[in-house]
Amino acid sequence: MAGALSGVLVVALEQAVAAPLCTARLAAAGARVIKIERAEGDFARGYDAVVAGESAYFVWLNQGKESLVLDIKQPDDAALLARLLARADVFVQNLAPGAAARAGFGAAALRARHPRLITCDITGYGADGPYRDMKAYDLLIQCETGLAAITGAPEAAGRVGVSVADIACGMNAHAAILEALIARGQTGVGRGLAVSLFDAIADWMTVPLLHHDHGGQAPARVGLAHPSIAPYGAFATADGRQVVLAVQNEREWRSLALALLPAGVADDPRFAANPLRVADRAAVDGLVATALAALDSATALALLKTAGIAHGAVNEVADLAQHPQLRRAVALAEHGPVSLPAAPVQVAGVVPAPGRVPALGAHSAAIRAEFGGA
Repeated sequence: MAGALSGVLVVALEQAVAAPLCTARLAAAGARVIKIERAEGDFARGYDAVVAGESAYFVWLNQGKESLVLDIKQPDDAALLARLLARADVFVQNLAPGAAARAGFGAAALRARHPRLITCDITGYGADGPYRDMKAYDLLIQCETGLAAITGAPEAAGRVGVSVADIACGMNAHAAILEALIARGQTGVGRGLAVSLFDAIADWMTVPLLHHDHGGQAPARVGLAHPSIAPYGAFATADGRQVVLAVQNEREWRSLALALLPAGVADDPRFAANPLRVADRAAVDGLVATALAALDSATALALLKTAGIAHGAVNEVADLAQHPQLRRAVALAEHGPVSLPAAPVQVAGVVPAPGRVPALGAHSAAIRAEFGGA
């Protein structure tokens, strides 16, 4: 089945995570993505060597792309990039703010020459403002936006264990590019897009920020619990495992109480509404913890399922690897096949097959010949 973006040419002057994630999604939808790399390659190639000598990050984020090695400070290579962009539909870049413009590839100038071109600039903190030139890695953004302050156990802030700032920013870029392609189909004119890691996580922080601005206090760190819902969190069972449950409304609370808790709790006025349960979280969690501690995890999960309570197991990554709901697909990398999580979107029940992960410069000769840069 042809991808929806078949025939779309994307040129990506990219590295690390945010921009490659965006263009990987475009490639998965059928776009031709030409990835511009320095002679030493995208530095994400060296983040680790866990996949038979290749980086897990690079294998994940660069399937289905073509790798072209350029030094855009050299006139001939800059001219080749200019020829690529003259035929491109989309240009994505995540160099330091102002670097693309200094090299002659600023978004405004490119769109003036090529009105149909869609440009997408990805930065850490944005193109202006006092933090414009600061380095912006995932941990720094999680800390600067306050995400780390509301993540983790009460005694210490925590980093979300995957690169959420980069991922959120890349997803924003992907959505914005799709919108721009739709708009161009209507107007014939491209768009200049700009997204940043900081803005992506600031957006995700809207609810805590509103609690601060209007309630006078940001949500506290509560580990695997929820700052404004109870009971909601992880509880130990008799066999040493943890199960997690989430009660969303009073009907579910009553169902949980009747199935699991001592007689009379379901009708106890102290727990009749969620705000009351949150205010007396210690008592509520204590009741649930005592009940679940008397059951092994399999029995506890079965009871919660029968009662219609949202539940799950607190799994390790090893459990995910064997999870019955995990869909996998195989991508081809330099060393051979790699089993990855399947694409998160299915189209009419069809899961797009992963593309090949390119070796550094694997397509340089062919692209130079095609675009007159041999």
